[in-house]
Amino acid sequence: MEMHNHESSVWSSWQLAPEILLPALLLTYLYLRNKDVTKVQIVYFASAVFSVLLVVLSPIGARTMDYFSLHMIQHVTLMMITGPLFVLATPKSFAPTNRFFTIATHPVLSWFTYAVLMIGVHLPGPHNFIMENPWAHTYIEVPLYLLLPYFFYYNLLDRKLTNRNVSPALSVISLFFMMVPETLTGFFIYVSQGSLYNEMYTIEDQRRGGSLMWAGAMIIDTVWMALAVYHWIKSEEVRSQEIDAQIKLESENQNEE
Repeated sequence: MEMHNHESSVWSSWQLAPEILLPALLLTYLYLRNKDVTKVQIVYFASAVFSVLLVVLSPIGARTMDYFSLHMIQHVTLMMITGPLFVLATPKSFAPTNRFFTIATHPVLSWFTYAVLMIGVHLPGPHNFIMENPWAHTYIEVPLYLLLPYFFYYNLLDRKLTNRNVSPALSVISLFFMMVPETLTGFFIYVSQGSLYNEMYTIEDQRRGGSLMWAGAMIIDTVWMALAVYHWIKSEEVRSQEIDAQIKLESENQNEE
């Protein structure tokens, strides 16, 4: 198989990608109509939308089919930055109780589907199919990059939101164990001695992509783990205050008796 087109300049390549741009604009319009969002959440949402447009409309998105390293930048951004940012931007009024959402955000299932997506799209067979069929990248891969990370991080970040069924401690543990498939995937791509994708990319480009996945995942995961630890500490402080208040109330009641 011949490598993809590398003749034109990467940085002169831009695209409108209306299949992504129009839904992003519609989502932004609907989100800003919600009166239940805070200024901080609006910043998170704007950052999430910007990250999507950055890796889709820019040369990163326009040439993602030609360079494995650009594909990996898009992948890491959407899965490990955009998804969590959308979770942090979620308004308190958003608390679906339908069966699909409940199942999709289940702590074990969401971890498993996220890990399968992470590993699966970089196996030679699925990756070659996606790269040979641009529609699969646009209408299957990219939407999954947005949905599955959101389902995974929904129960793990921002303890102020309601209807979460994962403890702060388990959130930290879950994020820690997700580093395993993420970093190992990048590591094995990086150390591969030959082309994993039928000579579609140069070895140097393949290794750059692997290193971005390997190192990038560790750095980004550390940030989200730090945030989860912070929420864990704050939740313990709140619990301690509640216990102290209860003890004080019981003591006052006993004195009155």
